[in-house]
Amino acid sequence: MLVSDFQYDLPPQCIAQEPLADRAGSRLLHLHRKPGSCQDQKFREFPELLRSDDLVVLNNTRVFPARLYGHRSGQRAQPLSPRNAAARDFLRGRIEVLLTRQVADDPNEWECLVRPGRKIGIGEKLHFGDLPDGATPELEAEVTERGSFGERRIRFAPVTDFFARVDRIGHVPLPPYIHRGNHGDNDRAADRERYQTVYAQERGSVAAPTAGLHFTPEILERIRGRGIEIAEITLHVGLGTFQPVRVERVEDHKLHREWYEIPVEAARAIKRAKAEKRRVVAVGTTTVRTLEYAAGLSEERASEDRVEAGRGEADVFIYPGYRFRIVDALLTNFHLPQSTLLMLVCALGGKELVMAAYRHAVETGYRFYSYGDCMFVE
Repeated sequence: MLVSDFQYDLPPQCIAQEPLADRAGSRLLHLHRKPGSCQDQKFREFPELLRSDDLVVLNNTRVFPARLYGHRSGQRAQPLSPRNAAARDFLRGRIEVLLTRQVADDPNEWECLVRPGRKIGIGEKLHFGDLPDGATPELEAEVTERGSFGERRIRFAPVTDFFARVDRIGHVPLPPYIHRGNHGDNDRAADRERYQTVYAQERGSVAAPTAGLHFTPEILERIRGRGIEIAEITLHVGLGTFQPVRVERVEDHKLHREWYEIPVEAARAIKRAKAEKRRVVAVGTTTVRTLEYAAGLSEERASEDRVEAGRGEADVFIYPGYRFRIVDALLTNFHLPQSTLLMLVCALGGKELVMAAYRHAVETGYRFYSYGDCMFVE
């Protein structure tokens, strides 16, 4: 199967640059696998699209300001000049680090993406949040390993309030297709709340599980008011979710691992739902991958539980031909061409039907990607 099979044309004006003022005000493309049709609706109607005995599963991960700007060792800050911002940053040796995954056996060690990648080698010292008059920077790190495509492993000098410092100096890691006219960082103060689900709890993601951005407390209450069960799991979004596919054949692509946890209550709810032949409705592709990875482990262990409670690192790659063990329906945003997320949606909804739905969404002016509209596949 070729990666190019998942290509579609998207005019730049279709990419949402700002969130709607009303979280629940987005459009919803309702995709029916049988008989193979789609219907234009509103997300506010989503609670009524669910069946009364459905189990809805949410990813409660919380985004943290994982994009850090700093300087390399040996790069002395130059006085600001009247030149443009890009020239000033070049003179000052500015670097960008996107923290993607905390290494479990060393809380000070992180996997990350760096820019400019070619210039930052092993042993390089990085300084973040520099203060005036030579004061100590907020955070310091050393590059310990070097990977391809800007990937690095870095070790921070220990501090007692690491995440407090990251919260203070970091930026919300909005995707690069959001352009707001600023140089470098494209986030605003409002994104700290808006690029976060209303049910976010467990800090650790470098990108939001965007299907969940549409929910409001009122929408959740309407779902519960219909007697529909809601369960929560956690998957911290990292490189495995948004890394580009750089191979020609889909089968040759390998996903990065991402940390997840399935609580006992969620595992029990899933087991009950499957035993009673009720639907499991996943909110977001990250929820799908967590549940399907855990189901694969349970199957390998011949466990009586359809999904075992616990934590680990998921790396399941789902594309057309995959046999779903747990998930029956999916709420998801629209995804980039040739991305693993689009491949996952095609695996559940059927490639031809999903790609036709995407063409319809483009033609009828749906808003795409993180701050855009959504699709319900059932």
